[in-house]
Amino acid sequence: MPKFQDQDVIEIVRGGSLLRVAPQAGGRLLSWHRHGEPIIHWPDDADWRQPALVRGGNPLLFPFIARHRVDGVIGRWRDAQGVVREVPLHGFARDLPFAAQVDAAGDGVRMTLTDSEATHAGYPFPFRFEAAYRLVDDATLEVELTTTNTAIEGAALLPSQLPSLLPYYAGHHFYFALPHAQRGSASLTLPSNVYRHQLADGTTTAPTPGATRYRFDDPQIVDRFHCLDGEPERTVRIEMPTLRRAIDIDLRCPGSVPWYAVTSWTLAPDSDFYCVEPWLGLPDAIHSGLGLRRLAPGQSETATLRLVVSDLA
Repeated sequence: MPKFQDQDVIEIVRGGSLLRVAPQAGGRLLSWHRHGEPIIHWPDDADWRQPALVRGGNPLLFPFIARHRVDGVIGRWRDAQGVVREVPLHGFARDLPFAAQVDAAGDGVRMTLTDSEATHAGYPFPFRFEAAYRLVDDATLEVELTTTNTAIEGAALLPSQLPSLLPYYAGHHFYFALPHAQRGSASLTLPSNVYRHQLADGTTTAPTPGATRYRFDDPQIVDRFHCLDGEPERTVRIEMPTLRRAIDIDLRCPGSVPWYAVTSWTLAPDSDFYCVEPWLGLPDAIHSGLGLRRLAPGQSETATLRLVVSDLA
């Protein structure tokens, strides 16, 4: 395998595009470069002792997104039987190694995480979670997240597993490269939406009609959930005129389950990235139900999107 920052990685090349992926580090897409320019940000000084905490790439969020709480304690959730369990912020997938298989054509990779005794304590369900990245061409990256309840109807479960529907709400955490000094000229365009955010006690605000265009230097959009209303046009557009680049996030792919929201977030005013994150549900959906999905034994579903890069004049 190729080496990157002294780590084994998978490299996918098509035309002028280069993807780097680290299956052993949470199935992480590390970076996407097109003609040598970064589309997905990855830091030069990444701390590989805790790769899940590196600010870059695309951490995979599963089984739950962001913050969930019980009695004010982040990382706890209450199951259908009333038992309080622990699943870390953004879920455990980003901390665990995935198995990986490069496509026969060499233009993509599929990575797989399955349940184990290590996952049953916090999430007592049999599952398979797959992430697939494929370069359709040198400007288009297709991404699939497939979740399967691998329980067999009527079959015996392990003592550590629950006999119920598998609850989940997965998502992405794309770190798009954007120099902080250029935020004022860059914009985020959304479909019709309502926005929410999470309060300090873990509850989610009521929906408020949202705008369809924001600048990235607007402090109001940090950690804002832009909830989509299901209209046919479901493309999110990022424009970076100073970089002469636009990125369309196409959420209308055939066969995909619906994306619930797109979240905008960055770490600090001087961070050279901005995250635009398609999610299947909202934080704490396991308790609020806002986007919570449930799979019956044997059921599988896929959430698909495409990132399409274009040049601005």
